Amino acid sequence: MEFFKIRRTIPFMRHALVFNIISLITFLAAVGFLIFKGLNFSIEFTGGTLIEVGYQQAADVDAVRRNLDRAGYKAEVQNFGSSRDVLIRMHLEKNQSSADLSQKVISVLKEQDKDAELRRVEFVGPQVGSELAEAGSLALLVTAVLIVGWLWIRFEWRFGLSAIIANLHDVVIILGFFALFQWEFSLPVLAAVLAVLGYSVNESVVVFDRVRENFRKMRKATTAEVIDSAITGVISRTIITHLCTQLMVTTMLIFGGPALHYFALALTIGILFGIYSSVLVASPLVMWLGARREQFVKPTRRTGRDEHEGAVV
Repeated sequence: MEFFKIRRTIPFMRHALVFNIISLITFLAAVGFLIFKGLNFSIEFTGGTLIEVGYQQAADVDAVRRNLDRAGYKAEVQNFGSSRDVLIRMHLEKNQSSADLSQKVISVLKEQDKDAELRRVEFVGPQVGSELAEAGSLALLVTAVLIVGWLWIRFEWRFGLSAIIANLHDVVIILGFFALFQWEFSLPVLAAVLAVLGYSVNESVVVFDRVRENFRKMRKATTAEVIDSAITGVISRTIITHLCTQLMVTTMLIFGGPALHYFALALTIGILFGIYSSVLVASPLVMWLGARREQFVKPTRRTGRDEHEGAVV
C-alpha cells in the first residue's frame, strides 16, 4: 500500500560518506558517554529493597510516588497483584538497613493514608543484578549472531555484516543517550533495546530485498544506482510503518506513566535511528563491501549449437 509514490530516484548514495562520518562521530560519542559516565542501573541490577504495602481501597500510585519524592526518597512504585497492593523498589544508602528504610517509608505513607499496612520487606542483592546484566548481554550477543547468520543465508554475507553493524549502531546510541542524561536503565529498557534490534533489522531486510530484486532487473545500472532505486521504492512503506509505530510509542510515552516512560523513550530513539541506519548506514556498507550483480544473477551459458548458429548468421 502506498499513499504517495516518488517517481524520481533520490540519490542517497551520493551523500553516503558524509552521513556515515556523522554516524561514526555519534557512535564514538555514545561509546564515550558509556565509558566515562556509565549507565544509571535500576534496583534490578544494583540491588536494593522491595517493600510491599497494602491498602483498604484502591491505592493512588501517583500520589504514593509524589509523597515519597517530597520526603526525599527516589522509588519505583507500581501496583502489585491488585489495585490495593503497591510494590515499592528503592536503593539502599550506605550504612542503611532494609528494616530502617521500610519503617521510614511506611511512616511517610501513613501520613497520606492511615490504612497503609506494611506487608513485606525483601532485600535484593547485587548478585541478582550481575546475573541479569550477564543474561541481558548474552541475549544481545546471541540475537546479533543469529541475525547475521540468517541474513547471510537469505542474502549474502555482506548484507548480514552491514545489517548487524547498523543495528548495533542503533543499540549503542540508545545506551549512549541513557548514559548522557543518566536516565534509569531497567529491565523494561533492556527489553526495548532488544526490541529495537529486531525492529531495525526488519527495515534493513525490506531494503535489501528490493536491492536484490533491482540487481536482477536493472542490468545496466551501477551498484549505487541500484541501491538508490531500492531505497526510493520502499520509502513510502518506510514512512507509513514508522509513523504508525511511533504513534503507538508516543501514546505510551505520554499516557503510560513512569512505569513505561523510559521503555517508550528507548523505543522512540531506536525507531528514529533505525530509519536512519537502515537507509544511510547499512546500505552504503553493502556498497563499500563490494556487493555486485554477479552475486545474485548467474551468467547464462550459450551452448555450442547456439554459438555455431550465431557464427553462421
